[in-house]
Amino acid sequence: MMEQDMQEILFTREEVTARIRDLAAQITRDYQGKSPAVIGILRGSFIFMADLVRELNLPLTLDFMSASSYGSGTVSSGLVDIKLDTSEPITGRDVLLVEDILDTGNTLSKLVAELKKRNPASIKLCVLLDKPDRRTQPIQADYVGFQIPDAFVVGCGLDFDQRYRQLPYIGVLKPEIYE
Repeated sequence: MMEQDMQEILFTREEVTARIRDLAAQITRDYQGKSPAVIGILRGSFIFMADLVRELNLPLTLDFMSASSYGSGTVSSGLVDIKLDTSEPITGRDVLLVEDILDTGNTLSKLVAELKKRNPASIKLCVLLDKPDRRTQPIQADYVGFQIPDAFVVGCGLDFDQRYRQLPYIGVLKPEIYE
């Protein structure tokens, strides 16, 4: 299908599934006795978040935000646009912010700062992928699925110009596809 567009597959469907189960077990332990507000960042996190929350053994609520700094490019513009805000208040709540990838940190730094203004009990960040070589903001995730090199990746919710999100694995996109 679209596997021919991949330079390589970094993590198979089985590896992604196993890692999400491990993250969920850790999060379940850490939030024992609590009822976190799980907030996914659309659109990229929706597949990861769905897989993650199905594995959590906790009472929780779900909400979403939408923000972007990419548009249809492959490099962050540095400008973050919040397009959709949460629908429920988080004052006094333990918040688990779920995102597909932590790259430069621009988007997540802005979102965390915005959410802190709402006086949650706590905010923790869970990302499927962490790309530390590209970080320009001092932010780190509390829960990380995989650390990856500086490559353009797709699958499991991550896209290039709205394509490839549905792939069940994480692959590096061939440069000729997006250049």
